[in-house]
Amino acid sequence: MRALTVPTIWSDLIGYRQLLLSLTWRDIRVRYKQSMLGIAWAVVLPLSMMLVFTFVFTRAIDTSSVLKIQMPYALYAYTGLVPWVFFSTSLAGCVNSLVANRNLVTKVYFPREVFPLSSVASSFVDFCIAAVVLIALMFYFDLAGEWAFAAHATLLFLPAVVLVQVALTVGLGMFLAMGNLFYRDVRQIFSVAVQLLMFVSAVVIPVPQDGSILARLISLNPLVPLIGAYRDCVIHGRLPDTGGFAYATTFAVAALIGGWICFRRASYKFAECI
Repeated sequence: MRALTVPTIWSDLIGYRQLLLSLTWRDIRVRYKQSMLGIAWAVVLPLSMMLVFTFVFTRAIDTSSVLKIQMPYALYAYTGLVPWVFFSTSLAGCVNSLVANRNLVTKVYFPREVFPLSSVASSFVDFCIAAVVLIALMFYFDLAGEWAFAAHATLLFLPAVVLVQVALTVGLGMFLAMGNLFYRDVRQIFSVAVQLLMFVSAVVIPVPQDGSILARLISLNPLVPLIGAYRDCVIHGRLPDTGGFAYATTFAVAALIGGWICFRRASYKFAECI
């Protein structure tokens, strides 16, 4: 097994970049093959979820006095749903990426990291498409007079937020891909856990600020400051909270490094277990 160093890992990925691109394109084609809406599903999923939550929290149940959101709820929800769908669909692809490619895993050497990386990359394409609708929503509410749009300099910080989320997603994705290969229960547990995680990640409802134990536990979720950072940069026109974003960044870097090391060290066992 080759020495586990950053230059080695990086050179491996550079050397097999064409394979990574091919797998990414394959994932995109398979996802929308024989689909009437095709790539439009990248927009339909977060948009439909936004409509459902908007109806629930503004029509079926009047929660305006509880949520205390200083913007149209639909805009608040969609701004959280776009990064959340990217996160959840990426991990859903990662968790089964090794098992689904068993024929390739058992072949000659190439970095197995390309499988979870291709899942994240293909979901990132959907993320970019869904972000276009967010821009359209911002202009719509601005024209409707329900919210004032302004292009703030904080938008320049947005790539840093995206980069931290990608690092977090790739790191967790490698843990999940490896875990599901060794224990197939991981996929089932993940499908349940990811649904619950959305409601404690400030995606559609704000995090409680009452200082309770529950609020403190929720604040440990790195997605909370990350999704808040998206809203700060795009909607509020301010930089993210320094402490919260630093925590999310540290967590993401630790997940990426830890996931990559564990994944690479266990990769020689993949062919045996698949």
